[in-house]
Amino acid sequence: MADAAPRVGRMPGPPAHATMLDIAALCLVATAVLAYLNHRFVRLPTTIGVMAIALGLSLLLVGLNALGLDGGLREYEVSLLRSIDFSAVLMQGMLSFLLFAGALHVDLSELRAYRWPIGVLAFAATLASTLLVGVGMWLVLPWLGVPLSLSYCLLFGALISPTDPIAVMGILKSAGAPRQLELVIAGESLFNDGVGVVLFLLLLGVAVSGGDVPAPQAAARLLVQEVGGGLAFGGVLGWVTYRLLKSIDQYQVEVLLTLAAVVGGYALANHLHVSGPLAMVVTGLIVGNHGRAEAMSQTTRRYVDMFWELNDEILNAVLFVLIGFEVLLIAFTGPLLVAGAAAIGVTLLARWVTVGLPVAGLHDFFRLPRGSSRVLAWGGLRGGISVALALSLPAGEHRDTVLALTYCVVVFSILVQGLTIGRVVRRSVPPEAPAPH
Repeated sequence: MADAAPRVGRMPGPPAHATMLDIAALCLVATAVLAYLNHRFVRLPTTIGVMAIALGLSLLLVGLNALGLDGGLREYEVSLLRSIDFSAVLMQGMLSFLLFAGALHVDLSELRAYRWPIGVLAFAATLASTLLVGVGMWLVLPWLGVPLSLSYCLLFGALISPTDPIAVMGILKSAGAPRQLELVIAGESLFNDGVGVVLFLLLLGVAVSGGDVPAPQAAARLLVQEVGGGLAFGGVLGWVTYRLLKSIDQYQVEVLLTLAAVVGGYALANHLHVSGPLAMVVTGLIVGNHGRAEAMSQTTRRYVDMFWELNDEILNAVLFVLIGFEVLLIAFTGPLLVAGAAAIGVTLLARWVTVGLPVAGLHDFFRLPRGSSRVLAWGGLRGGISVALALSLPAGEHRDTVLALTYCVVVFSILVQGLTIGRVVRRSVPPEAPAPH
């Protein structure tokens, strides 16, 4: 029989009638407090610092719960986290803002000079990494007592291959990384997010259908529709937004127009079944280059930049706090932890094979400073998109395994690679390198 009232001394779970406003308020308050603690005492880069503190608090709650000393706090936090659809929050909310803000300050003329290297890394390398990670994990996991079907191993490869530039870009700048290297890492990360999501959706259809591989024509049609359609839709949306911005000079309205383009454009892309992430990248590039240069006054540029920079910083902090707390929802076992360590090794190896070796061997094509291959291989950080895609999988044992593997790779990537990439830059690449002619 269920207890008629909560046990004395144990914290009750969140009320069943908790609204989205209640959840958003808790997330923002927690993020603000952790950001303050990081800035005041820990002094790590904000995104890394808040995630590290959140992860540490979660592990502390796990330990206290095991000793029976948490007073029900762990249960309360788990209940709260289960009320947040992390996948929907990121994929249908934060992602459009983050990708648009990231693309807004990328110089399109510089990006155009490296369009072929970025295209190879974002498209071909992401596809190759998906295959290498998927097949590698399919071969390794049975030896560790954690068998996983090939379709789900490939799904793991697809969701873990896209890289996240957020945590590493500030470190690269402070370490004195050459401008062209920053540009290639940012460009690759902005575009491979969309490619990874499309591959994930294609492979998810295979896994859900019981392993029935779609016809090559159907797969190609989906890729063309999602990728090509996303790029084309982003071009149209960016051009329309640019023309609207150019027709007025009122910074409040112009900021509102960029916000409407992101929110409305991403929603419309989903209804049109084209890639929303790629559409946001293209829209951000057009607005950030032609819009800022030709359609905005100096006052408008200042407010638009300030608005999107603040949005970017706040949303990233919230995202990484949620990643740190999400560990409470994962049931780790000894074999899963060993498998997670193997996943880290396989992912790093695949990154080196698909990105590091080509950049090192095809120097004339990529036109990057010597030593850039090591920075690109080690600087391929994984983040919230990987966790969100893993959480979107159908419930079951396979999902739990993929989620645990994903979490291990993401935490290692952010805490270890993110905190050491600056040292790799300083040791591998000259502080200043001449741009290619």
